[in-house]
Amino acid sequence: MSAVTPVPRLSVDEPRSPRVRAIALVLHGGRSASTAPVRGRQLAVLRMLPFTSSLSRTGSSQGLAVARLRFAVRGWNGAECSPVADAAWAIEQLTTRFPGVPIALIGHSMGGRTALYAAGAGAVSAVVALAPWVEAGDPADQLAGRRVLIVHGENDRMTSARRSAAYALRAEQAGATVTYVRMREENHAMLRRARLWHELTTGFALGVLLGTAPPETVGAEATNVLTEALAGERTVVV
Repeated sequence: MSAVTPVPRLSVDEPRSPRVRAIALVLHGGRSASTAPVRGRQLAVLRMLPFTSSLSRTGSSQGLAVARLRFAVRGWNGAECSPVADAAWAIEQLTTRFPGVPIALIGHSMGGRTALYAAGAGAVSAVVALAPWVEAGDPADQLAGRRVLIVHGENDRMTSARRSAAYALRAEQAGATVTYVRMREENHAMLRRARLWHELTTGFALGVLLGTAPPETVGAEATNVLTEALAGERTVVV
């Protein structure tokens, strides 16, 4: 009996408003190398649920659909860049279902790297990369014309804040509008200041996709950061 080939899974929560005006596609983390299938109860998948909840709760009345992609396998797997093909497939599914609707890609760790790689798709307007795993040779040209928010905790020991900052500069040179946020006293799990991570993600997505002013969606601390980010400030420390 042959083994079942893992496949990606996409789910979409449509908004309460009459029509979908924008989409946030949420991408979970993973491992550097693994061909094991992704399961719904794995920590990397569960870690993104508060982000999808924040996006849905705040954006539903404004027409934001929130899509969740479960990658086929857990690993990046070197030159295969396994989750990037899954993200491209998901974007194609969404653009077919909701033609002409702008998309924000939101990812943590390996999901953040995937979001950056997949941002060249025509429907993608914004990227939020949370503690992304990036390497020196990662491409940036695909980000031209996109709005990009990269947030990294200064105490992260799993992925490199220094590499994120360097990548932000390369993305800007490639033609993206990028803000790099360095978050004090935070690590890879994004738990110490969880509310701020959630609000920065939600506020940036709504600000870029729908033009929603930060004070309408988030608290005072996030509003201060997002005001700078949406104005194109390069680096913010919070």
